[in-house]
Amino acid sequence: MNVYAAIFLIPLGVCVYVVLGGLRATFLCDYSHTLILMVIILYFMFSVYATNSQIGSPSAMYNLLKEAAAKRPVSGNQDGSYVTMKSNFALIFGIIQLCSGSGTVFLDQAYWQRAIASRPTTAVRAYILGGLAWYAIPFGFATTLGLAAVALTDSPSFPTYPNTMTQAQVSAGLSTPFAATALLGTGGAVALLIVLFMAVTSCASAELIAVSSILTFDIYKTYLKPTATADQLIFVAHIGIGVWGFVMAIFACIWNAIGIDLGWLFLVMGLLIGGAVFPAAFAITWKGQTKAGAISGAVVGLCAGLVAWLVTAHQYYGSLSVTTTGMEYPTLAGNLAAIMTGLIVTVCVSLAKPVPFDWDQTRLINAPSISATATPSVASLDKENPNKNSDLPTVRDEEKEMIEDEVAVEEPSKLRRAFKVACIASFLLTFVMDFLVPIPMFLSHYIFSQGFFVAWVVITFCWVFCSTAISVILPIWETAGFFRDLYREVVKGERASR
Repeated sequence: MNVYAAIFLIPLGVCVYVVLGGLRATFLCDYSHTLILMVIILYFMFSVYATNSQIGSPSAMYNLLKEAAAKRPVSGNQDGSYVTMKSNFALIFGIIQLCSGSGTVFLDQAYWQRAIASRPTTAVRAYILGGLAWYAIPFGFATTLGLAAVALTDSPSFPTYPNTMTQAQVSAGLSTPFAATALLGTGGAVALLIVLFMAVTSCASAELIAVSSILTFDIYKTYLKPTATADQLIFVAHIGIGVWGFVMAIFACIWNAIGIDLGWLFLVMGLLIGGAVFPAAFAITWKGQTKAGAISGAVVGLCAGLVAWLVTAHQYYGSLSVTTTGMEYPTLAGNLAAIMTGLIVTVCVSLAKPVPFDWDQTRLINAPSISATATPSVASLDKENPNKNSDLPTVRDEEKEMIEDEVAVEEPSKLRRAFKVACIASFLLTFVMDFLVPIPMFLSHYIFSQGFFVAWVVITFCWVFCSTAISVILPIWETAGFFRDLYREVVKGERASR
């Protein structure tokens, strides 16, 4: 079976299962996306480091990178090397990534909806495992194809041969498709296109639903029509999805028309949203934050980020343009100014006129849904035979979840315990991955030896395999009971029909 069969038969099989079974469609679609992604990541990594005739091994990659450093040394890297952590721009990029990454997580409504809708214990565990699994994408996938692009630049199979990639092509994110094409030809381009399609559609669908929920419940129902019926809310939600999809398409066309690429957007994004990071975080972690503190912190942080960004660009490069505003120093200044100003302002304004928040108000939000007057369970829907569905696994699971939700609401100690676990894991992982490992290697100016580089590649493979276990094997293990019960019910139903 070649790669095309493996890529297309997996989603086909999942779609057939969903159509025939009609159950857990969302889970199966997300699972199929993850499975295909991990297959393609491993496909590229094994091709680069094991089977491809142009590279084929970590040692060969190391030698090609040394030759590339001799021909095209990297400014700011130790001896111009590609296999070193001593990279000035990488350090700046890492700081920008921390700022913009914090913004995309704390200010993404899709994250909030999933986290709030989940039970604290399961949400904390899921986000920790999900973060570890996600790291396989930059650490395994992006690094592998990025290094392959450098190593194969002088190969006739590389799309820009005999020229090197321009800065515009790099900023547009073309290093990865160029490397995929050089490695595997049309097959590599198709595989990468599938990954990009799944990533974009998955992200866009989450944002469509998230923004639609804000428009429906936070604006329409709260301010425009508090007495709206369920049908009216559904109608507004559908309208919101269409409107926001149209808005996203317009902005995408605008960015492309004026020459804004992915690199520019990524570097600038943090200074545009960084001011609201700490106000949003404090909204659920600090009872002393006030409404005035949250609003002023976000607004003043945005203004400070814009001023620092534009002033630094003009001071360093003498003009304001797409090129100068997308350079590393202006975007670094803007990101740091936005996020730190937002922190200082929100704390100072909140402490100036404190209005402590009562967390009991948040626990009352879900109280009606779990009370005795809540919507009846599935088992009570069959009025003629109320005991007919009471033994179904889905009904038992639903009732069990309702009881667990009620216990979680009534026992804040479980919330505090989950919060402590989340804090410890977050600070520990951040310290290890952002400081303990890279900073000593940066300060020591160490250039990887061949043995160290081989070990680095082995660690990369181990991480990707662990990510595959978390995102592909663990879900099947956790839902094994459901599928077993589903099989029994299907078999029992077939026998009864006969």
